[in-house]
Amino acid sequence: MRINFPRRVRTGWRRWIPSWRLVIGAVFATAVVSVGAFALAVVLTPIPEPNDIARAQTSIVFWNDGTTELGRLGDVNRVDVTLSDVPLHVQRAVLAAEDREFYNHGGFSPTGVARAVWNNVSGGSTQGASTITQQYAKNAFLSQERSLLRKAKELVLSVKLETTVSKDQILGDYLNTVYFGRGAYGIESAARAYFGVPASKLTVAQGAMLAALLKSPEGMSPDRAPERLRARWNYVLDGMVTVGWLTPAQRARQRFPQVNERSSSGQPSGTTGYLLDAVRQELTQHDITEAQLGIGGLRIVSTFDQTMQAAAVQAVQDQGPTEGTAGLRIGLVSVRPGTGEVVALYGGADYRTSPLNNATQAIGQAGSTFKPFALAAALRSGITLDSIWNGDNARDIGGYTVVNYGDKSWGDISLLTATENSVNSVYVDVENTVGVDPVAEAAIAAGIPVDTAGLTRNLTFVLGTSSPHALDLAHSYATFAARGMEATPSTITRVEGPGGSVLYQAETRSRVAFEPGVADSVNYALSKVVTDGTGAAAQALGRPAAGKTGTTNDNRSAWFVGYTPQLATAVMMVKDGPEGQPISLSGTGGLDTVTGGSFPARIWTAAMAGELQGSEVLNFVDPVNVSPSPTPTPSPTPTPSPTPTPSPTLTPSLTPTPTPTPSPTPTPTP
Repeated sequence: MRINFPRRVRTGWRRWIPSWRLVIGAVFATAVVSVGAFALAVVLTPIPEPNDIARAQTSIVFWNDGTTELGRLGDVNRVDVTLSDVPLHVQRAVLAAEDREFYNHGGFSPTGVARAVWNNVSGGSTQGASTITQQYAKNAFLSQERSLLRKAKELVLSVKLETTVSKDQILGDYLNTVYFGRGAYGIESAARAYFGVPASKLTVAQGAMLAALLKSPEGMSPDRAPERLRARWNYVLDGMVTVGWLTPAQRARQRFPQVNERSSSGQPSGTTGYLLDAVRQELTQHDITEAQLGIGGLRIVSTFDQTMQAAAVQAVQDQGPTEGTAGLRIGLVSVRPGTGEVVALYGGADYRTSPLNNATQAIGQAGSTFKPFALAAALRSGITLDSIWNGDNARDIGGYTVVNYGDKSWGDISLLTATENSVNSVYVDVENTVGVDPVAEAAIAAGIPVDTAGLTRNLTFVLGTSSPHALDLAHSYATFAARGMEATPSTITRVEGPGGSVLYQAETRSRVAFEPGVADSVNYALSKVVTDGTGAAAQALGRPAAGKTGTTNDNRSAWFVGYTPQLATAVMMVKDGPEGQPISLSGTGGLDTVTGGSFPARIWTAAMAGELQGSEVLNFVDPVNVSPSPTPTPSPTPTPSPTPTPSPTLTPSLTPTPTPTPSPTPTPTP
């Protein structure tokens, strides 16, 4: 075919004007080549891997039932759900807002593309994606730049998706990746961010509001532009009527939904923030990286029991002091003997205002709570509970003048009676007889970490000059409760990847720390502390229990650590000064001296009562060859404390300047 150009039958400049046949032919040829090139591009273009943002998901921590959500960890607030989990009326609301012809077109809107090209060429505003397929292609595979090249890539990918993936899958993937504002990516996170419900529970009105946000999540935010959002909400509902997805009567019944207040921060808050932080800390020990935690969509089943946790928090609120509380720190932790599972933890009133965990990070001098380790060492060496010791006051033992609480002399008493009444002179004598190293080794075997602050091996060791965490003592006493079986504490049961693959499965890490007979005798002696000694406040639990009070001579800490056969709990009270330094508890709760038998024992009793409610009442195993103890001489309730003779003064290095948190008024103690 010969092309008549320039035109021979014309003269002058008219020769250069193409005929209409030539114009039509050129346009047709260009269209054929363009369509062919586009088709070839679609065929040759693979669907790439989704980008990091599209794959990023929130990691969710669950209570120990594995189904109830405790909280979330991660940098991106997104959780995938299947399309079947999204109600049909919510799907249709999104389509009414963004793409009413979604199930009819082939991936793009020709008029939308033409409009975008014209605006780019003419210098107008650069048009964004129009169809849902295009939006998903842009969000999941491409950058957010606005240019003709990116638009061309978007079109190719959109058609490729439409020819290889079902419409339902495209819609489902879109709903899981699109941004709704408030840091929420995907319909599931948006439903929780705005309404506090899962996507499966969204109503028509709620679904329409979320769909309305898609046009401009920040520009139509209910916090900033409620009227604009309401107008768009009406547009969505009217569109659903137009398409036939709502009847006029159903439309008339819709009311604009109540929106939850926006969280001031993505950081966990309240008492559960400490649980999430403890889980995060342990995850790093199991080769779970921060990147996995941040965007990996992990499902983490914790050991925390929701009912027990509620009981622990309530106990602190009800039984804690309400006056003189500036700088006060209360830590509580409960551990299952034999497994090491941490089932409840009170690290403070609000993680956001005071992130230091009072149960796992703050420390306090242990006081007399270390005496059971000397008792275990003595029993190991063959000393019995009915052996007789000199309990006189102000005895000189190994270069130390040991003073009993209230300067009381007890005379010759059994080791059991000395335990019941926390007689310092007897216990320093026991340590001096058995040896400091065996006592220290017994503490470490039970679960006290080797690197505990102030863990100095001298005769003051038994009087608790070391400063452990509350978790350390709960762990150690749980060893006695488990008849000598020490189990490493854990806050995690299982970690799964987003596809259900198991990344970590907890296994009980336990070992024999003491022979069962030794542990049985320790349990028997510490049960007498509750029934006949300084831990009498714990009798209100109403079931067999064992425990020990602890108070330092300068009253800078007060403890009660106790257990039943199935649960061990430690309660610690310490106080910070204006510069974060440890100061006396004197004046807290209106008391001149806060002993382990006061607030700590009351909190322990209330917590254990709630945590063990409905559980079987178990007895400790009776020890072998223990003679009945003589009736103890009446003694003051407070725990004895050592004389201020040479012993190190320890500053808890982990305790920062606190933010005072007022406590609620306690209920009367029974």
